[in-house]
Amino acid sequence: MNVTLHNLGDADELRRRIARETNSKQRDRYRAVLLALEGQTTAAIMNKLARSKAFVQRWVYAYRDGGIDAIRAIKQPGRPTKLPRDQEQAFLDQIGQTGRIVRGRDIAEILEQEFGVCYTLQGAYDLLHRLGYEPLRPRPVNPKKTPEDEAAWKDSAPLLSRPSGSDTPTSRSRSGSKTNVDSDRRDA
Repeated sequence: MNVTLHNLGDADELRRRIARETNSKQRDRYRAVLLALEGQTTAAIMNKLARSKAFVQRWVYAYRDGGIDAIRAIKQPGRPTKLPRDQEQAFLDQIGQTGRIVRGRDIAEILEQEFGVCYTLQGAYDLLHRLGYEPLRPRPVNPKKTPEDEAAWKDSAPLLSRPSGSDTPTSRSRSGSKTNVDSDRRDA
């Protein structure tokens, strides 16, 4: 590939970035450009990096057109939220004022009436999750459990036994071990 340096120190800077980079994909981008600057062909770079022709050409041409800073991948912003970020606190204040447990349908209704955005039920749950709320989950209950059986179990459970009638004798040792008083003496 026929690529020339943008700046005199670019080859050294690429080597430094390759040594520091922990992301293997980004490191391969730097390596592709460095190998191209060293005069390697596209096929040779593809073989060394085990990357496609499109990968190699995309990043070498990005360097050619924009320099080292153009080699960094741009983070894709994603889809914007329906409820603007600056209204999230007002929404949290609104649901906090209700003073009761609010269902997902109620949340979707509040969002539509108060903020003019239409959320599905799952979308309302996703919004609440992103804002730090979690759904209430009831504790599981055994369907076979009856109050009479529970009371009978409590009366007969060995782990919940009643205190014994006799006191357990204690020893002089603080540790509770029953050792001979003279056990620390050794015969020479």
